[in-house]
Amino acid sequence: MSDWLISLEGTQAGHDLALGLALMAAFLHALFGALQKGRHDPWLSRAAIDSSYCLMAAPFALFVVPWPEPHMWPIFAGAFVIHAIYKVLQAMTYTRGAYTVVYPVVRGTGPLVTVLLAGLVFGEVYAAAQWLGVAVLVAGILGLAVYNLRTITLNRDRMVPALIFAVLTGGMVAAYTTYDAWGIRATADPFTFLAWFFMIDGVFIPAVTWRRWSRLAGAEVVPLIKRGVLGAFVAYFSFGAIMLATRLDKVGEAAVLRETSTVFAALIGWLVLGEKVGPVRTALMALIAGGAVLMEFAG
Repeated sequence: MSDWLISLEGTQAGHDLALGLALMAAFLHALFGALQKGRHDPWLSRAAIDSSYCLMAAPFALFVVPWPEPHMWPIFAGAFVIHAIYKVLQAMTYTRGAYTVVYPVVRGTGPLVTVLLAGLVFGEVYAAAQWLGVAVLVAGILGLAVYNLRTITLNRDRMVPALIFAVLTGGMVAAYTTYDAWGIRATADPFTFLAWFFMIDGVFIPAVTWRRWSRLAGAEVVPLIKRGVLGAFVAYFSFGAIMLATRLDKVGEAAVLRETSTVFAALIGWLVLGEKVGPVRTALMALIAGGAVLMEFAG
């Protein structure tokens, strides 16, 4: 599998596969956010997910994939720090704001910054029409956030701090997307990066939330563990897909396509969480999708 993926780098087949992987990551990322934002404490939901994917990744990291090259250990350390900051900010965002308000802000902040960073780090160049696509997508996402902010009345006293944390979280999304794309390109086998990343990354949140677990009602433990296992599989396919996409093709294009997750998030909020969509949100979601399509096919 690794040799086959590496052989596709820089080819049209690799570009097409990266497109499919980025769209799959978009849907699964929205599902992942809904799992963390659901009826449980977002800190404990994230802890259950992280501990699950840490334990599941360990045997693959230790006994299946090739061991990381020596230069990868500092890269893993950097990834651990960046993702730890991101997770803390994300949990603080989700504990303060409605899902359909804060999620678009998080996802809207990330793509433009990621495209800029990809240009600096990887030397990626984009056509004028692609920049227009990015602008359309970001406008749609932030427009959706503004509309939600104006129409949603629940927890309005916490809305401003929730939005501040959402913007900061979006900045960390751009940081980890660019950094991890560099990391997965730095190792010979991409699955080595993924297996070791999940094992290392899954330690932080369970460690800092252990006191919350001690106060959790007994009846909530099993449902939370089930959510954690489901979330772990979603994380594998979501994060794994976007990381492989950034190795196969341009980082910026993959990151922008992933932000169509906002459309999926709105649908999940409507169908699963009981939040209303309506014609304005539908139009804004169409704008988001249109910007992503323009970014992809204008290249």
